[in-house]
Amino acid sequence: MTETQRPSGEYPMYPSYGNGDAAYPPPPSYQPVQPVEPVAMGPGATVWPAPGTAGSGGAGHGGDGFPGLPQAAPEPSAPRRRARRPVALLAAVAIAAAIVGGGTATVIGQLTDNGTGGTAGSVIPGTTVSQSNKGTVSGVAAALSPTIVEIGATSASGQSTGSGVVITSDGEIVTNNHVIAGASSIKVTLSTGKTYNADIVGTDADKDLALIKLQGASGLKTATLGDSSQVAVGDQVVAIGSPEGLTGTVTSGIVSALDRDVTVAKDSDSGSDSSQGQGQGQGQGQGGGQQWPFEFGGQQFNGDTGDSTTTYKAIQTDASLNPGNSGGALINMNGEIIGINSAMYSASSSSGSSGSGAGSVGLGFAIPVNTLKADLDTLRAGDSS
Repeated sequence: MTETQRPSGEYPMYPSYGNGDAAYPPPPSYQPVQPVEPVAMGPGATVWPAPGTAGSGGAGHGGDGFPGLPQAAPEPSAPRRRARRPVALLAAVAIAAAIVGGGTATVIGQLTDNGTGGTAGSVIPGTTVSQSNKGTVSGVAAALSPTIVEIGATSASGQSTGSGVVITSDGEIVTNNHVIAGASSIKVTLSTGKTYNADIVGTDADKDLALIKLQGASGLKTATLGDSSQVAVGDQVVAIGSPEGLTGTVTSGIVSALDRDVTVAKDSDSGSDSSQGQGQGQGQGQGGGQQWPFEFGGQQFNGDTGDSTTTYKAIQTDASLNPGNSGGALINMNGEIIGINSAMYSASSSSGSSGSGAGSVGLGFAIPVNTLKADLDTLRAGDSS
């Protein structure tokens, strides 16, 4: 098969229209310039210049399609300016919703749980130290003293004095079980000097915790229950209570150790001094200045704990604690309760002295507040152990 070369100057063949006749008039030797603006084809449709136009890469220039016929173009993306507006609007709406939602959730949470719900690791809100006074003992004392009360319990074995922490505005108060165990009547004195009668709601002798409720109280300041898992050895702390009946006494110190195994008596009749009116422990018994006995490191302090005992992990502090501090608060420098003071060692008590003793020697213990928070539902249910 041979190839026939087109003679020089021979006119090119033009496409036919299906009937074998040449197109007439002959097409120009160049492609006409097509409009660069889209051609409107009716509502919702836009057609762009056909391939083959100048710079289009269409037919006759290596492209596809038919010359001179408009071709559908891909749908153009929306202008950036239009795209940014909805995104910005949605972002603004999302931020506003988060702010409003978060605020609403906070309010709803406070209304539904009365400031006392939450897990052991969470912080239950209440009174805290102002920003300007944060980190000072005086700031902690000023803010938290109204939330600490004196508890006077009367039982068949005598009277005792302890302390408590207000956790709800209508008068729920946390204290040690040994402060109110066996009590036939309880009187509570606020920092203002106002007194209330109180009822026992629930007790947990295994954890040495109790919950009492004031009769007819409202609008009380409440303490913030912090997170004792965040406590570190060396942290500065403040203790507030009513040692020897001195309401609102403030002392300070540091956290000396964590997770100390402290063993205490479970009932009010335990201890070698119970016949002398020790009653509810670390308070003022009829014998005067009797202390709640406890065991630590294999030794007994403040008397005999008896046969019915319980052991818990305690925060050790050198903040001065004296008889009557039981049930009071151990507080961090942000004004958050991190422990409920429960035991202290008085050197003279182990020697059998019947006096009030030499007082604190810097060896005190507190029940971690997370233990309390995990036990609140049980206490509120009125369960006793």
